Amino acid sequence: MTTAVLITGTSSGIGRATALRLARHSGLTVYATARRTEAIADLAEAGARVLALDVTDERSMRAAVEAVEAEHGAVGALVNNAGYGEYGTVEETNLDGVRRQFETNVFGLARMTQLVLPGMRTEGRGRIVNVGSMGGRLVFPAGGYYHASKYAVEALTDALRFETAPFGIKVSLVEPGLIRTGFGGTAAGTLAGSAAPAGPYAALNAVAGQQMADSFKSTALSAPPETVAKVIERAITTPRPRIRYVVTPAAKALVHTRRLLGAGMFDAYLRRQFRGAA
Repeated sequence: MTTAVLITGTSSGIGRATALRLARHSGLTVYATARRTEAIADLAEAGARVLALDVTDERSMRAAVEAVEAEHGAVGALVNNAGYGEYGTVEETNLDGVRRQFETNVFGLARMTQLVLPGMRTEGRGRIVNVGSMGGRLVFPAGGYYHASKYAVEALTDALRFETAPFGIKVSLVEPGLIRTGFGGTAAGTLAGSAAPAGPYAALNAVAGQQMADSFKSTALSAPPETVAKVIERAITTPRPRIRYVVTPAAKALVHTRRLLGAGMFDAYLRRQFRGAA
């Protein structure tokens, strides 16, 4: 039976790469979504079906899920990919921006999940793949609010996996490291706009911004979005998907290092990385 895959946030980056990859999979019908369908018109040419979807709007979310269910009975697989980073220090970052980020990264993911689950339970099967981040396992300075949103995704995914298992629904968390998409530019922009240049955290913000720019440019530390798309495809199609997929060697090394060092030693490691920020 053909599985209908609904992917959020496919206008760029990981979502776009995933839609393109899955559209080539003969056993899947892919629904690519974005706020503006004109931004993903080319995905229709690649074989995906295009829907308007804003994960911060209830009516939009309901309409997208209902469109898939009208044709397939249920969403076979949901890829909760939509998200972005709101960067800045805890003291200085505008909380209106933080709320908007949580509406997309956390509440949008949660609501999309709520909407597809009744159909999946009725079918007795389904896949949910949440795109988290290595940033849900460790924290860098000037990124606390973004990391908090990804820690929330970790918690929701762990609860969801246990709750839905009796209904034949498999839940996986994909945790990418640094991926060469527009994410880095967006995050750097929010960081630059989060505080006055001469504020108390100016030095930290400058170092954090440079670290971010250098890391995303590094081919040793980052990877293209197609790397994540391949993992998402595996999580959807393999009979026994993993609970977690950490993506990129650098992310695996950092997550392992954070676990081994503990909080105090990892802080010392960060102080070395962020020299000049004090």
